[in-house]
Amino acid sequence: MSVSPSQRSALIVEDDPDIRELLATTLRMNGFRVIEASTGLDGLAAVKEHRPDLITLDLNLPDLDGVEVCRQCRAVSDAYIVMVTARQDEIDRLIGLEIGADDFIGKPFSPREFAARVSAMFRRPRTAVPQQVEAPGDGLLRHEDLTMDVEGRTVTLGGRELALTRIEFDLLETLLAGAQRVWTREALLDRVWGDGWSQDHHLVEVHIRNLRKKLGEDMANPRFIRTVRGVGYRMMPGDARR
Repeated sequence: MSVSPSQRSALIVEDDPDIRELLATTLRMNGFRVIEASTGLDGLAAVKEHRPDLITLDLNLPDLDGVEVCRQCRAVSDAYIVMVTARQDEIDRLIGLEIGADDFIGKPFSPREFAARVSAMFRRPRTAVPQQVEAPGDGLLRHEDLTMDVEGRTVTLGGRELALTRIEFDLLETLLAGAQRVWTREALLDRVWGDGWSQDHHLVEVHIRNLRKKLGEDMANPRFIRTVRGVGYRMMPGDARR
């Protein structure tokens, strides 16, 4: 990972001093300026004060539940959020992703694996336009009454702006820009999360589900995102314009 301290900062919200030190050491070795917090309330205050680029968040904090901290962080920050947890059952993982986390890593974890995941996040700039299709001259992608301003990173539906997370925006941008393509889950992982990211299809499925909710999709009769059974996802046929 090659990251300049002047460019990236990371907030570690973790009550276990040993885990906190391991995360901090790994991030500092890879060029991050590190801020530490041992409680959820201190973590929320640090998010507002320091505006970090990355947040690692323990699910089991002594004051606020990590899910609630994540929810409140996401309301004020678009930082990457990695949840760190000893509770690895499926329900906890999906709860973390539902409220805006980008990924999770279980305890105990390999510092090398953690560093690789963080590196994958920052390897692909979030504002990049998918390589297959250049943005049109006006920088807008459209599908019926859905309009995306690629450079401004805003999405409106019927004139109403949608509050999308970074990953939701990037997923929708990818689907819109390659509207005629069926995207496999593996291809979406590589495109949105970056090469070398964990090949966990749940990441794609949960974020697509969240995106569909914000688009007001009727799963029995979707307007925008179609599931291609056994393959992946594509945009529904419609008035797609660039």
